[in-house]
Amino acid sequence: MIIMISPSVISGAVLGWALGSNGAANCFAAAVSTRIIKYRTAIICTAVFVVLGACLEGSKGVQKISDYSYNSGINTPMKAFLVMLAAAITITIMTVMHLPVSTSQAVIGAILGGALIEGKANFSEMIKFFYAWFITPFGAIVIAFILYKSFEMFIEKRIKEYVVYENIIKIGYYISGIFSAYSLGGNNVANVTAIYAGKINLLTTNQAVLIGGITIALGVLTYSKGVMKTVGESLVTLSPVSGLISVLTGAIVVYVYALIGIPVSASHAIVGAVIGIGLVKGVNTIRIEAIRNISFGWFGTPTIAGIISLLFFSLFCLNS
Repeated sequence: MIIMISPSVISGAVLGWALGSNGAANCFAAAVSTRIIKYRTAIICTAVFVVLGACLEGSKGVQKISDYSYNSGINTPMKAFLVMLAAAITITIMTVMHLPVSTSQAVIGAILGGALIEGKANFSEMIKFFYAWFITPFGAIVIAFILYKSFEMFIEKRIKEYVVYENIIKIGYYISGIFSAYSLGGNNVANVTAIYAGKINLLTTNQAVLIGGITIALGVLTYSKGVMKTVGESLVTLSPVSGLISVLTGAIVVYVYALIGIPVSASHAIVGAVIGIGLVKGVNTIRIEAIRNISFGWFGTPTIAGIISLLFFSLFCLNS
């Protein structure tokens, strides 16, 4: 049986690739930067479990984003194409600059840009997404702080053998990295293809999560090394334990939002986790310059995506 896919979905596929090359780099960034897991192994594990997470956990987020997009006036294949193209261009720019950013912010910003032209901007509905974006890094700071303190107090001091300690850390990295990739797929696949599902009916939900998961995986496999290095090495001097806790914390936060059905940024969660660990170790271990650069990506992403989308709609949809 041959499934016909609208050409409009191409812009979502490009965004999926950009998401994989940017946000998915977080899953094993700490493990790779501390040389506990090889880069090649990391990206293969990430790609496989991103697809699994997307297919098994992604439907809730797809429903929420598709409803919000359609109600904002993104109700034709051309409009969907332009919104996702604006988001994809934004994320690609940030990826080339090696800034870990939020794909969900790019998508929502692009939807809002188009909605302003259509006269259907729903700011009250956006509050749900803004709350999630705000809570994600700060929640990760708290969780990472607690987990790191707990590890120091109850586990680290009780491990006498270095070989045992090393094996626990390595196994922990595999488990947390795989969990992080699975959570990312379940949470962020909605950013890639949800706009084409639901009432616009270019894709079914099953098609949306499968295509989205595959395109994210392709991004991981082809262009994730630069952002992985930025996250793993630029914020704080990571020990094996702190790297492990940062990935585990990010995975927990992202998975909780996957269950709720609101896409959030894995980058935000990881950055928050690393800052939480830095607070335990001492604020002097946190590189303020790197945080400032990433903060620019946080605030700039929805703004840039919204402006690009607004321009596209002004050129191609205003009189249609």
